[in-house]
Amino acid sequence: MGWLALSRELSRRQLQIIELDEDHHVLTLLRPPVRENLYCRSGSGVTMAHHSIFSEFGLGMQTIKVSTATRERLLRAARKVMKNAYAPFSNFRVGAAILTSKGQIFVGCNVENSSYGMTNCAERTAIFSAVAKLGPELEIRAVAVANDHAVPCSPCGACRQVIYEFGPRAIVFYEGKKGPKQSLITDLLPEGFRLK
Repeated sequence: MGWLALSRELSRRQLQIIELDEDHHVLTLLRPPVRENLYCRSGSGVTMAHHSIFSEFGLGMQTIKVSTATRERLLRAARKVMKNAYAPFSNFRVGAAILTSKGQIFVGCNVENSSYGMTNCAERTAIFSAVAKLGPELEIRAVAVANDHAVPCSPCGACRQVIYEFGPRAIVFYEGKKGPKQSLITDLLPEGFRLK
């Protein structure tokens, strides 16, 4: 039985981890499971019971908090660098700013190319710039994205995966359908993965 199927049948009070195998599968249960109706409201496939179980056993991810002042500083930096975007084909300029775990801010803008597939998004430009400066141990706390059309603009799928690679607990600030929005990267990319 897989983890999701198992966890849907258990309440956290019924689960006692004696030992985990290398894939973090439960090897020992306290008592027989009783079926409960645990459903997911976030769309991520992870229920509140999962978060509870993960947290109880130290497997959960702590929420990163970013102050309003820091969020505004990131958004200002993203808007400023957006003006440097090279977007002759779409005329859609995007800027991004990332906040590292050490408090540093790196910025990037979208850079289009005549071979459209070679275009690079603002978020990845900022992240690659940070890696070039700091090395592969980069840890992202937050990402802010801005565009020059004031339309909804969350990171694309490729950028979501790259953000997750360096910041699996990162907060992302962007323009949503109803104005400014923030989401955890795990809400934007519920099945993100790392090969580490």
